[in-house]
Amino acid sequence: MRVSDFDFDLPPERIALRPARPRDAARLLVVEPERLSDRTVRDLPDQLRAGDVLVFNDTKVIPAALSGRRIGRGVEHR
Repeated sequence: MRVSDFDFDLPPERIALRPARPRDAARLLVVEPERLSDRTVRDLPDQLRAGDVLVFNDTKVIPAALSGRRIGRGVEHR
């Protein structure tokens, strides 16, 4: 796997700067075998089945910037 595998264009207007209002209108990607579906968080109860596990990420984003300079290319890891 190469770092370049994760390169993609993300227009600035697509970056969330604040929570969705109402909160249950936040977008949700449902991943199933052979299929991806766009949903909203309000659809979550209908998506859950017995034995499913939810993992919550309660981290926060802070306004910050990191400046750096790349020296050399190093060895590419695969």
